[in-house]
Amino acid sequence: MLFRSFLCRKLIFVFCLCVAFVSNAQVYQPKSIIALIGALDEEIELLRQSIQKPQDEIIHGIHFFTGKIGKQRVVVVKTGIGKVNASMTTAFLLQHFRPQKVIFTGIAGGLHPDLKPGDMVIGKKTIQYDFGYINNDTTLVRNTRNPINSQLNPLYFEADSVLLSKAQIAAKKTVLEKISIAAASPSIIVGTIVTGDLFVSSEKKGQQLRLLFDADATEMEGGAVAQICWQQQVPCLIIRSMSDKANSNAQENFAHFKKVAAHNSASLLLNILSEISH
Repeated sequence: MLFRSFLCRKLIFVFCLCVAFVSNAQVYQPKSIIALIGALDEEIELLRQSIQKPQDEIIHGIHFFTGKIGKQRVVVVKTGIGKVNASMTTAFLLQHFRPQKVIFTGIAGGLHPDLKPGDMVIGKKTIQYDFGYINNDTTLVRNTRNPINSQLNPLYFEADSVLLSKAQIAAKKTVLEKISIAAASPSIIVGTIVTGDLFVSSEKKGQQLRLLFDADATEMEGGAVAQICWQQQVPCLIIRSMSDKANSNAQENFAHFKKVAAHNSASLLLNILSEISH
């Protein structure tokens, strides 16, 4: 009887250990590395050049570049364009490298009337404007849902407060490149970024996004990355530099200004890293 009681207690103890192990295995365990993400080669070029002794690791065909920028260990990766590509790459990134923070850098279309090519938006919050349903001519944007616990995610994904604060400090120290000699010096604002699987080159659509979401910039990846990071409780920040004004001239302006805009966004990101390392 005593032996059976002892055995029972032992089995219960082992069972509790197994439950604890499974529970811990599901919890995201970050490492001391920061992930820097861009959708295009131009958006990560300056970051790759800044890595000391870079190492190239290929995961499912995607190149991840690791090393140090200053004092900070980083992993830099290009996602490709659109929410699906961004989601896939971010999932591989979090699973393999376990970054403690994620920052997305790149270009966008300006929706705020005062923004011009070269200017920047630090995303205080991000929303996916093409998730929901459409009924005749009415589109209703809905919350995404967390597949892990089936709970509704926030409609807007808020930037991590610490990263947002660091970005605002870094913005004051960042000198941005002008898109032309005659252009005014670029400005940096904190605002709302909207994400959708569409390159917006329409005054009507741009005005609609501005009206519905008080949006300052539109792009094609940030909201997806923000959602994944939210669900895994990884601090995230989206920063964007304007390549165009999301109007009928957007494609032409994008081709002309994307390199300068991408460089400006990466320059701010490098200064954010410096602030984080302090």
